[in-house]
Amino acid sequence: MPDLRAVALGVGAWAGALTALLLPGRLALALVVLLLTATGLLVARRRLGLGWLGPAAALAAVAGVAALQQALLATSPLASLASEGAVVDVRLELTSDTRVVTGQFGDLQVVHARVSRVEGRESAWRLEAPVVVMAGAQWPRLPLGTVLDTTARLVPGDGDVAALVRPTGAPRVVAEPDVWWDAAAAVRRSVRAAVAGRDADARELVPALVVGDDGGLDPDLADDFRTTGLTHLLAVSGTNLTLVVGSVLVLARWGGVRGRWLHLLAALGIAGFVMTARAEPSVVRAAAMGAVALVGMGGNGRSRGTRALGVAVLLLLLVWPRLAVTAGFALSVMATGGILLLAPPWRDALMRWTPRWVAEAVSVPLAAQVACTPVVAALSGQVSLVAVGANLLAAPAVAPATVLGLGGGVLGLAWTSLGVVVAAPAAWSAGWIIAVARWGAGVPTAAVAWGTGPLALVLLTLLCLAAVPLAPRLLGRPGSTLACTGLLVVVMLVRPPTPGWPPEGWVLAMCDVGQGDGLVLRAGEHAAVVVDAGPDPAVMDACLDRLGVREVPLLLLTHFHADHVDGAAGVLDGREVGAVEGTGFLDPAAGVRVVEESTGRDPGVAAYGATRTFGLVRLQVVWPRPGAPPGDAGESAPNNSSVVMVAEVAGIHVLLTGDVEPSAQAVLERDLAGLQVDVLKVPHHGSRHQDLGWLTSLGARVALVSVGADNDYGHPSPDVVTALTAAGMKVWRTDLAGDVAVVARDGEVGVVTRG
Repeated sequence: MPDLRAVALGVGAWAGALTALLLPGRLALALVVLLLTATGLLVARRRLGLGWLGPAAALAAVAGVAALQQALLATSPLASLASEGAVVDVRLELTSDTRVVTGQFGDLQVVHARVSRVEGRESAWRLEAPVVVMAGAQWPRLPLGTVLDTTARLVPGDGDVAALVRPTGAPRVVAEPDVWWDAAAAVRRSVRAAVAGRDADARELVPALVVGDDGGLDPDLADDFRTTGLTHLLAVSGTNLTLVVGSVLVLARWGGVRGRWLHLLAALGIAGFVMTARAEPSVVRAAAMGAVALVGMGGNGRSRGTRALGVAVLLLLLVWPRLAVTAGFALSVMATGGILLLAPPWRDALMRWTPRWVAEAVSVPLAAQVACTPVVAALSGQVSLVAVGANLLAAPAVAPATVLGLGGGVLGLAWTSLGVVVAAPAAWSAGWIIAVARWGAGVPTAAVAWGTGPLALVLLTLLCLAAVPLAPRLLGRPGSTLACTGLLVVVMLVRPPTPGWPPEGWVLAMCDVGQGDGLVLRAGEHAAVVVDAGPDPAVMDACLDRLGVREVPLLLLTHFHADHVDGAAGVLDGREVGAVEGTGFLDPAAGVRVVEESTGRDPGVAAYGATRTFGLVRLQVVWPRPGAPPGDAGESAPNNSSVVMVAEVAGIHVLLTGDVEPSAQAVLERDLAGLQVDVLKVPHHGSRHQDLGWLTSLGARVALVSVGADNDYGHPSPDVVTALTAAGMKVWRTDLAGDVAVVARDGEVGVVTRG
């Protein structure tokens, strides 16, 4: 039987951290005091056992640490200086690798650091405070562990940092990284060098599997991993540590190492793994969960593992209380708990009619998936149907990819050729995992959409809890197990219809393709003109499937930016596509190549001024004019070369604007003087760079903004939305509404959303 007393300690610690971090200070204090008092009274009156004092004490201790840390950050001199936007001299020690983030005004280098000294406003302080450094692209990229001095402007931070540091001067290196950081960096470089000759995806996946170094992974492949429930392989997780340290212990046993020496070797292996993967809170959390898994693999593993899990959660939260509100912590703890508590009885049920190895192979990923499902749904808004199957298929390749990848990196430090040979099977194994991820993501119903609201998540949690007693009954009988498996396969392979979608009388649909454009003009029964295809083929394909589109007489790509053309292959998937056209400005070249490769043809140029009819759709291209300049300095030439069209569908007039910027809009205002439309597709995802005088003069009743949720461009601009609303337009956004359909009923324009 599992020992749940230590688990209760972890639950109490987690509750204490959430209380202190999410509730106002006085309310949190009152609640903690009330719980402690109530627990003490009930124990004193023997209504509760003495065992309840442990979780209560853990709750109070972690809440106290969290409150103290928050108070220290709030009262730090850095916080005070940041509130004034002070320019100071700081001494920093870099505590993470540099991450490049693409922003609206250029790339930023983001790196975590610790401040030990600050001078400014005629004062100086010595302190220890965490910060985040946000430097421009030109700032030198320095390795983790570097100590430096620089001049910077302080900006208020949030969360677990005292301030944001925006350097205004060049860094002056005070001390190079310590030898252990250099050694860890050398291993990371050697892992990459060992697989450098492999195909692009494999040479990026192996470092991700070994030490969580996924900086160069293709974003589309990362999306496939998310869809198939394999994302845990891309980050430093307990699985990584279990495989690496477990393999070291196996080799040591073969070499005759026993007893305490094995424990010492395990401790050294864990320390080495943490240093190589970077000693950040998320890595230490993963190492702790991996250590719990190692304990669970020993004798009396279930009982010892659950005790270790509770203690690990308590210790982690005592050091870093803010882990309690991070998704990675929740997923690690839930997955480990599911494997320890749920997998054994489910395995035993399956062993009634299957071999032990089959039962364990099925029960472990199934238990982890059920335990994590509510958290994953809260983050992604969907429930993966292929996750268990994908993890089953990928599992045999994870160990060789991880262990041999690290082995190749370590041996490559001494002999490069030997490292390449050892790492070769790791790259082959990574190739298999990649194939599984792509296959799983390509299943017609790889995941089902699920709401992220409280009611939806509570319902999903209740369903997962119901699975705990129900699963052994189903898994213990071959008939019920095979019937459930067959039903799941049918659901995955046959895309279910969307009730009530598309709505009756729809004339135009704006697909929710994320940060990009994908518009569909209804040309007839199961036929449509598609304008732009978004950044993801699978997402665009799914939207057209929901609309029942089987024929596309015209695919028109307004310009060749990735967020408009990378999904073109999804339009052609299983459909008859006629002409493929775009702008005559063939830039960027990468976008042009994507269109050529995905469609198998060179895109034609949409003829300026031509009016054409495709079933119910009447189109006229009104921009770009032949020989028109690419726009003002500072504007994007590809954007300003977007194809702009006036369309009419069932009497509804629509202006489709691509991403044209203010100078092109000003020319269009002169060329199309007096133009009035019913529907406006707002240019460039609602960017603040607009000719609002022209847009608000068009008389549209509906304004459509195709935009990705939580994008870092600031789209759509609140000023633009306010101006369009003030002009009498109802603004509809895909980030808030999902797919948006414009309908024509009795000569009136209406809107129906699917979100």
